[in-house]
Amino acid sequence: MRIGFHISIAGGLFRAVARAEKLQCETMQLFCQSPRSWAGAQLDEHAVAAFKKARLAARIAPLAVHMPYLPNLATTRDDLYRKSVEALCHNLQCAHQLGADYLVVHPGNRGDDSVETACGRVAHALNQALEQVPTKTVILIENAAGQGSEICNTFEDISAIIRAVKKRARLGMCLDTAHAFAAGYDIASKKGLDNTLNILDKTVGIKRLRLLHLNDSKTPLGSRADRHWHIGRGHIGLSGFRRIVNHPLLKNLAGIMETPKKTDADEIMNMETIRKLMK
Repeated sequence: MRIGFHISIAGGLFRAVARAEKLQCETMQLFCQSPRSWAGAQLDEHAVAAFKKARLAARIAPLAVHMPYLPNLATTRDDLYRKSVEALCHNLQCAHQLGADYLVVHPGNRGDDSVETACGRVAHALNQALEQVPTKTVILIENAAGQGSEICNTFEDISAIIRAVKKRARLGMCLDTAHAFAAGYDIASKKGLDNTLNILDKTVGIKRLRLLHLNDSKTPLGSRADRHWHIGRGHIGLSGFRRIVNHPLLKNLAGIMETPKKTDADEIMNMETIRKLMK
C-alpha cells in the first residue's frame, strides 16, 4: 500500500510536493482551490508545469484532487445545485490539468427529499461533468458517515448513483474508514471487515474501489458522526488498521490519511504508526 496525506497548497502548488516529500509520502491528495470558497480561478500554466515536474521527480503517485466542501450535488435548491455542478466541472478540469488520477467527491445532503431522488440528482451532475470535461481522471464517490441528511453512508447509495451514470467507466469509489465505521460498517473486527468488503463487492464492485482514506474514528460504531482521529487511537484501533492495510483486497491500493494536524509532528506520528502496521 502506498501511503500519503492530504497536503496543503498554501504558497503555491509546487510547495505541496516538498511538503509531501518531507512527510515521506508515496501518494498525496490536495485541493486545487480554497476548500471553503466558491472561487475557482484557472490554474497558472507555469505553476502546473512546476508541480508536475516536481511530482514526477518525487515519484509521488497516484495523485488525488479533493472537491471543496461547499458544493452539494444532492441539494434541492436550484441555485446551489447549479453552482455545485459548475464547481464539479471546474475541479475536474483542474484535476485533468494537474495530471491527477482521481477527483474525490462528496455527494452531499438530500434535505427533506428521498434518498432515491437525491442519488438521481448526483448522477445527473456527474453525467454533465463527464460530458463537458473529457479526461482520464476518474471521479471517486466517497462514502459518508451519515450525519444529518447525508447520502452515500451506504454502499447501495453509491451503487445507485454509478448505475445511473452513462460514462460509468470513469467512476470509482473512495472508502473512508472513519466514515464507514461511523455509518455502521464494523471494519474494526476481522469478521466485520470481511463482511463489509463482501457487501461493497456485491453493490459497488470491489474493482471500483480505487482509493482509501485512512482515518481512525473518534466516535463509536454507528454513531453517524464524522470525527477523524489519529491512527490507532480511535475506535477502529491498531488491530483494526493492521487488518485494513494488510487485507488482500486493500493492500495494493493507495491510502491517504486525513488525520488531525496541529503540527507536522502529528503527521509524522501517524505515518510512523501506519508503516509499523504494514507487513
